[in-house]
Amino acid sequence: MTASSSQKMVRVLVVEDEPTITEFLRIGLGYEGYQVDIAEDGATGLRLAESGDYDLIILDLMLPDMDGLDLCRRLRAAGREVPILMLTARREVADRVAGLDAGADDYLTKPFSFEELLARIRVQLRHRGKAPHDATLRAGRLALNPETREVTLGGRPLHLTPTEFDLLRLFMAHPRRVFSKEVLLSRVWGYDYLGDPNIVEVHISHLRDKLGDRPPRLIRTVYGAGYAFHPEEAEDDAA
Repeated sequence: MTASSSQKMVRVLVVEDEPTITEFLRIGLGYEGYQVDIAEDGATGLRLAESGDYDLIILDLMLPDMDGLDLCRRLRAAGREVPILMLTARREVADRVAGLDAGADDYLTKPFSFEELLARIRVQLRHRGKAPHDATLRAGRLALNPETREVTLGGRPLHLTPTEFDLLRLFMAHPRRVFSKEVLLSRVWGYDYLGDPNIVEVHISHLRDKLGDRPPRLIRTVYGAGYAFHPEEAEDDAA
């Protein structure tokens, strides 16, 4: 289920000056059905936030011209109640407290997992009636609940590792979409992952084993392109 499956597209403003992270968020949130605007400095972020009707703001603490705390305070002083999720490389408790005291609704330290970011976004949107209540993804006998991180196959609990769960959630949320190995690494392992890219193949092999995924396969290899989830195979198996 994407952000636009049951309602109008949710608008997100990202105020961040690191190109790697802005591209990571633009592509990743776009895949999830969110409309994303980017501001690379505080002044632009403030202008967009004051003029646009955003459902959520992702705000970096350290910006070139105006820090995130100041921007957050200005928005709250102006009466803007949009939920603000603050990003920072600082891990000290005092920094988190400062962000929350400035008016942020949540706080996430870098580097962060995209799945954790999505979960925190869903919490904020749900509190404001912007997120669908039933987020369960289904394909035949297979069901995945992103909120509880539970997976069942024919009603039987399926025990997946966190990485296997994140891969399956991404595939089920975007049936038949081909994901390259590079995109999977970025989305599941993170924008800062520098390890062996063959780790993708290993985890998909383990996930297929746990799903009992045999040819023609739920998770198909698209040679030269990547992998894609075909839910019709689960539906045929359930028939």
